[in-house]
Amino acid sequence: MKQAKTAKGKTGQPGFVRIISGQWRGRRLPVADVIGLRPTTDRVKETLFNWLMHDVSDSTVLDCFSGSGALAFEALSRYAGYATLVEKDPAQAKRLQALLTSLNASQAEVVNSDCLRFLAQPANRQYQIVLVDPPFRQNLALPCCQLLQQQGWLSPNALIYLETEKELPLTDIPANWRLLKEKVAGQLAYRLWLNPA
Repeated sequence: MKQAKTAKGKTGQPGFVRIISGQWRGRRLPVADVIGLRPTTDRVKETLFNWLMHDVSDSTVLDCFSGSGALAFEALSRYAGYATLVEKDPAQAKRLQALLTSLNASQAEVVNSDCLRFLAQPANRQYQIVLVDPPFRQNLALPCCQLLQQQGWLSPNALIYLETEKELPLTDIPANWRLLKEKVAGQLAYRLWLNPA
């Protein structure tokens, strides 16, 4: 699950994530009041999906460390063909499944698992878009990227979104990946990589 700040509203009650575009545009999805849950902000999400504008439709999407599900739901709203949401916390995984059911999103699955453990197995599917937004400062981002490459989870020309603390050195990113886009906002850095065919 994502960390750094809670997803609470000003009243201390659970907050919401808003879907920016697509079939569920404007829909507000509840985010549980879970310590450490850090949904991607609308501003960052909008930049990301501008980057992915021509690639989301009909794509297979893997949302690692899914948390609130904000990124996967945005992709599904924009007509992604299939999405897998990996979430370690059992209660949060159950909430994600309930949200998918409420949206009649049959082209998605929730996997209740530790993400690194899940990715350490040989891939049973390849993904065209992978969303990596782990808890900050827990040494999860780069091992996740390495497992994606080593275990065959990436399709040729897959796009990998990586959101991390800005000070994280990127020395262990897979050598063949090519950086396409990069931005820094406050304490975080977010980047789009290409896994060349």
